[in-house]
Amino acid sequence: MIADESLRAPLEALSKQDTDIAKAYLECGLPPTRSQDAGFNGLVGMIISQQVSVQSAKAILGRLLTQVGEITPENILALDDEGMKAAGLSRPKQRYARGLAEDVLAGRLQLGRLPDMPDDDVIDHLIQAKGIGRWTCEVYLLFALKRPDVMPAADLALQEAMRHLKGLGGRPTSKEMYELSENWRPYRSAGARFLWHYYRHAGIA
Repeated sequence: MIADESLRAPLEALSKQDTDIAKAYLECGLPPTRSQDAGFNGLVGMIISQQVSVQSAKAILGRLLTQVGEITPENILALDDEGMKAAGLSRPKQRYARGLAEDVLAGRLQLGRLPDMPDDDVIDHLIQAKGIGRWTCEVYLLFALKRPDVMPAADLALQEAMRHLKGLGGRPTSKEMYELSENWRPYRSAGARFLWHYYRHAGIA
């Protein structure tokens, strides 16, 4: 895996602000590069990724691409239940993907406007779609739109990594994750990327 050099400066800045980050960063180094497509294709990928492992999500996405060729609203709506099932999408995720396609085609979701919107407006716009919650919005902001100050606080791996990093007695809640990462501003995206890296590197379970 290739280290993401774009995270070096923000993680060095975070290391000066947080001694726990500084120690873990020395042990784990830079996270690997990772990105996500923007637009409809990226959002469908994020819906697929909900509550499954990264490996499972990649496998499902690969099978879906085999079914449709290209992930567009039109192609998703043309795929029948059997095709969706063969790709590995659960019934709720089938509904969410089709609902997203309908919202985009009807103009209720205007994904092309998102890069010019502030973070909170992006969340308000996306969260209208069924199956898209705050976690998906924040992951989209972080990976697809490359926003620098986002913390997907409901992510269980991030919560476990924060528990381990800070030596907490239990897994922090979403509210506590926002509080614990408050002093990481304006580099919370780098902090979140590092927590995922730390989770895998430290073998936290």
